[in-house]
Amino acid sequence: MKAKMIMSAAFAALLASTSLTFGGPETVSGPGADPDCFAPVSADTTYFKWAPREGPYKVALVNGFIANDWRVQMIAVAKAYAEQPDVAADLEEFKVISVGEDIAAQIAAANNFIDQGFDAIIINANNTAAFGSVVRKANEANVVVLSFDNVIDDPNQIAINVDQKGLGRSAAEFLLSKTDANPAKFLHVRGPAGQPVDIARNDGFHEVINASGRTVQVTDVVGNWAPGDAQKVTADAVAAGGVFDGIYVQGGSQGATTALLDAGHPMIPITGETENAFRQLCNDKGLDCQSGGTGPAQSSVTIKTAIAALKGEVIPQQIALPTSISYTPFEEGVDVFPALPGSFFAGNNFEACNIGFTAEEIAGQTGDNN
Repeated sequence: MKAKMIMSAAFAALLASTSLTFGGPETVSGPGADPDCFAPVSADTTYFKWAPREGPYKVALVNGFIANDWRVQMIAVAKAYAEQPDVAADLEEFKVISVGEDIAAQIAAANNFIDQGFDAIIINANNTAAFGSVVRKANEANVVVLSFDNVIDDPNQIAINVDQKGLGRSAAEFLLSKTDANPAKFLHVRGPAGQPVDIARNDGFHEVINASGRTVQVTDVVGNWAPGDAQKVTADAVAAGGVFDGIYVQGGSQGATTALLDAGHPMIPITGETENAFRQLCNDKGLDCQSGGTGPAQSSVTIKTAIAALKGEVIPQQIALPTSISYTPFEEGVDVFPALPGSFFAGNNFEACNIGFTAEEIAGQTGDNN
């Protein structure tokens, strides 16, 4: 009996030692730090706490897909945020790498930063289900993992996002409210195939249509969230004889709108992303438009969250960001910015997080790796 007790004590000591060695977050009770900024998704959200460590910290952003303006601006505002004096004081190094749509390359990049001893890894995932091994490795190394936009499914990391499915639902509700046609024909200009955000928005879009009781024919084309691609596939759809009652453009909205105008298609309600050029077109041409999406500066909120977690603050496992939706006519200086490039996305200020940028700050950065 005594031998068993000694063995149990030794085993408990080993477990304690292993826990200290491998680290990872402790599950704790809420509320969390800065609840206006780090708002939990629901009352059932889990809260995490990492052992505090001394800064400054090494943080990496591992991005996947880069071939559109939103991703470029997302990286630019992340870099701009990292250079703001109060933030820079907490950062020894901030690295950005984009790997394209190669899932294996993104996993390898994340693992490489863990091996290099980075304190936190931020991921905009090419595949939400593929990063379980990365999260496990990070927790064993006591590295904080966070994901945003295309968030990781694994519950052992921090996920930061807006309601992507809700954006698809809102698009369907807008188009259905704007036409009495039954049956109705909608054109849906989707994002890159397989991207989690595209899937979520598509699911929300069809969920509302299916529940409406109306007969709606949806034509799907892939515009890759890019203006040029969206313009081409919209032009092709119209040239193939398509006459539509409404159009939902997940991204590259100005391209799809231009294609409709160039083709002389009857003007129809359009719901798109938050691109500046799209909103200007809607105003200039008197179109009936809804514009909503996810602010590129959610990358900056994720950096702020990473620093808070590294300091040992209590953080929700799932953080909800507000969605921005506006309607024509768009107000200059608030919803649309004629002095800024057409590729500029609205949604760069998160007042609850004390995050905001001047146009000069954003323009001074690029979407390149560093």
